[in-house]
Amino acid sequence: MRMLKIGLSLLLATLALAGCAATKMDRNSELDKVQYAYSAAIRWGDFEGAWNLVDPEYKKSHPMTDLEFDRYKQIQISSYRDIGAQVGEDIAMREIQIGVINRNTLVERETRYTERWRYDAEHKAWWLTSGLPNLWEGQ
Repeated sequence: MRMLKIGLSLLLATLALAGCAATKMDRNSELDKVQYAYSAAIRWGDFEGAWNLVDPEYKKSHPMTDLEFDRYKQIQISSYRDIGAQVGEDIAMREIQIGVINRNTLVERETRYTERWRYDAEHKAWWLTSGLPNLWEGQ
């Protein structure tokens, strides 16, 4: 009977650890999905769609105006490359290199941008905490 209890305890401990690993894999899978959706929105110039993936707290403290969204219409994204990433339990960072074409001058340039993501356990969602990329920095 004692061996049965020990065996059952070991089985439950193993299942608990497997559950934790599955949760982490689920979070990473969700992060991959949201980052793919975000990068697709940026690549296709859908900055309002990308704005929907920004952390609600960030959006409250940094509201975007129509004029700011109109500014994004002056450029076209020619490339969006993931240079490197770090993923933790509830936070993630991704370094991105973006090719930007000015629609008026047709001049292309590249810029770097660091995406910062946080996991919201309450809503079971990843949110971008760094806002939309500033594609005019240094201009």
